[in-house]
Amino acid sequence: MTIAHPPKPDTALWVYAHPRRDSLNDRLLQAGTKALSQQYDVAVSDLYAQGFDPVLSDRDLGDLADRRGNIAELAGEAYATGQLPADVLAEQAKVAAAGLLVLQFPLWWYGPPAILKGWFDRVLTSGFAYGDDDPELRVPRRYGDGGLAGRKALVVVTAGEDERSIGPRGISGDLDSLLFPITHGVLWYVGIEALDLHVVHDADSFGPEEVDREAERLAARLAGVDGERPRLFRRLRDGDYAGTRALREDLAPGRTDLDIHLAE
Repeated sequence: MTIAHPPKPDTALWVYAHPRRDSLNDRLLQAGTKALSQQYDVAVSDLYAQGFDPVLSDRDLGDLADRRGNIAELAGEAYATGQLPADVLAEQAKVAAAGLLVLQFPLWWYGPPAILKGWFDRVLTSGFAYGDDDPELRVPRRYGDGGLAGRKALVVVTAGEDERSIGPRGISGDLDSLLFPITHGVLWYVGIEALDLHVVHDADSFGPEEVDREAERLAARLAGVDGERPRLFRRLRDGDYAGTRALREDLAPGRTDLDIHLAE
């Protein structure tokens, strides 16, 4: 059973995944949290500084560790019976309170650092973030539904490549598509609406002036973040995937790109 967690509209959680101090990402963190604190009570999960362990393991299962079965389902049962580790419970409390979630990380090997992926694995458990079928619609409470519905998220990502090479025709692939596993497969899966990405291109070549410029650009965006509309995807419960997990043939016919999952 999924338990709904009504957010506090004036509370934000900034999840930060970069190991170096005095880096571009560190400067963005400081400028971003300072700007956001003008509107929100901001909590920070600095994963490297906290020494957060990203490895989902038997310790996440309490006295269910010796039971055979699906580890995600067992972790959900551990959540329901109050057996999750203290570090996971602390992160879940911060997520549950936040009306706005900010995920900040560098793009490494076309995805986030492993420590952030592990944060998803351990914190967004069944029962807490998603769950069983809706009793009326008989579809899982996922993809636009779930325990964390009613929240928005901003992904802040730094990339060493320029805007063209990581764009729609770029050799590295389109960044929106590369991060679809996060914006759709993680955030929308648990009901969180993602805003347009905030991307810092050419991040490996910056000098002090470029760092200052990007810190100011992020602060300016955050000043108006409440007025932004999210990039909504189709909800599972609305019937667009009726009878299957593939989009109905009459919707976006002939197309196979990831944008077919955007709500019209």
